[in-house]
Amino acid sequence: MKRHYISYIVCLLLSTHVTNAQVGEARTDLALGASAGCVLNQVSFKPSIRQTMKLGPTIGFTARYTCEKYFSLVCAFQGELNYTQAGWKEKTETGDNGYQRTVHYVQLPLLANLGYGRERGGVKGFLVVGPQLGFCIGETMKTTGDGSGYVPYQLDGLPNQHDLKVQRKFEYGITGGLGMDVSTKKGHHFIIEGRYFYGLSDMFKNSKKDPFARSANSTITAKVSYLFDVKKTKF
Repeated sequence: MKRHYISYIVCLLLSTHVTNAQVGEARTDLALGASAGCVLNQVSFKPSIRQTMKLGPTIGFTARYTCEKYFSLVCAFQGELNYTQAGWKEKTETGDNGYQRTVHYVQLPLLANLGYGRERGGVKGFLVVGPQLGFCIGETMKTTGDGSGYVPYQLDGLPNQHDLKVQRKFEYGITGGLGMDVSTKKGHHFIIEGRYFYGLSDMFKNSKKDPFARSANSTITAKVSYLFDVKKTKF
């Protein structure tokens, strides 16, 4: 009997805690739109290669579903489908000789979006963070200058990075960033943001017999987006 009494007290306390925890206001807002911007990319090679930041474009589509306002924090899930030109750019210490590889990716970021500010008719700052998947759909190469005096990194008996095509087309990593959403009361959103992507996968094979132990993308992104509400919560 005593054991049943204790169990009843525990259940009552747990139910009270859950009830008190449900302080958020439900939202069912769905916004769709497009984005465009630029990326600065390097490939983290190990052993390292002297590089400069490679500039490329990024464009895509965005879907954002806002599910809850918890106190002043607006919580949403955000999915994107982007086309991005990554890769790397090499250059000698002197002269204009160099090498550039552009790697074309279709990317799928799956993000948590946490905002603070006005939901409509004002300014809201936000944080986005989550995993990002990608797939290489092609690559192009370009050399600059006459090539004299330029020797790419190479281990004895193994090919250098210029001779290697992307061997692992599937990419994954973590991305996150900050932004600002300026919205109208009619549901139009004008967004500017910056992000950083840290690649966890390598584009080349990385066994002991391969030239590189690591060859992952490292990307800084700056972009603008326009979203419009297709579904809005009444409040």
